[in-house]
Amino acid sequence: MSHEVELKLALGPDGPDALRRHPRLAGEASRRETLVNTYYDTPEGDLKEARVALRLRRIGDEWRQTLKTSGQGGGGLSTRGEWEWKVAGDTLDLEGLKGLEPIQALDETLLTRLVPCFTTDFQREVWLLQSDGGEVEIALDEGEIRVGELSVTIREVELELKRGDAERLLELADGFAESVPLRPSDTSKAARGTALAEGWRLPSGDSPSTLLHRLVVALDAYADTQDSGWMVTARETLERLAQCSSAPGVGEEVKHLQGSLEDAEHRPDWLSAEVGAGLLRLGRRLPDNVEME
Repeated sequence: MSHEVELKLALGPDGPDALRRHPRLAGEASRRETLVNTYYDTPEGDLKEARVALRLRRIGDEWRQTLKTSGQGGGGLSTRGEWEWKVAGDTLDLEGLKGLEPIQALDETLLTRLVPCFTTDFQREVWLLQSDGGEVEIALDEGEIRVGELSVTIREVELELKRGDAERLLELADGFAESVPLRPSDTSKAARGTALAEGWRLPSGDSPSTLLHRLVVALDAYADTQDSGWMVTARETLERLAQCSSAPGVGEEVKHLQGSLEDAEHRPDWLSAEVGAGLLRLGRRLPDNVEME
């Protein structure tokens, strides 16, 4: 098992091109690949309830199977348990799954009931940045999530720590946010696929870290559904956050973000670099130890 430390950032429509033009990436070599993924669960949703995601992925002629647990974090930054290995083809390796702790903790008949639930197909462009003894992989994903006839767009960048201090991820995100329309995202592709099929649900709780998580997920839901009710929920959550947090600077950041989001549902370009930078600053002022999907 490895522990994946990453910062996920959703991008506005102009975000991918703006990211490629950013001075930090414009002169760097990148590689491109097509990823075709199928996610599995039981008809009863046992893996979803256990906050586990199981994926079969094709990259070129190679197949990989991945099991991920829920993450700890918030404001886009997360740490997750991950098991990944090559498999022979487009069939799940059930024997390999049997030996994994998250599967052993569930009903022993689960493996016989797994079925494909949804797909995520996307193009990935990857840069590897090295500096000050650290290494970060930057993966820009563009494509879609499909559940039957339903679909939503994938347009996000993941900053994954390969070596060094996680603070490096936040520093890179802050630099990108100066000119790229982006924002923290706490919802994985697997969780977005489930939400597309079953509807969105928000985390509960009144701690500052949980409210930050709720705010980010509400914006994830708004981006996928365009339902203005989710933007109302985001603004209401901001108000609650200002009331319950005594962390320095939170009130000022909340006031600034409230103004930026006030008429967001009336503008297709609501996700600006200004909004994203404000959300990143807010996240850095609060604890980040909530459980994420």
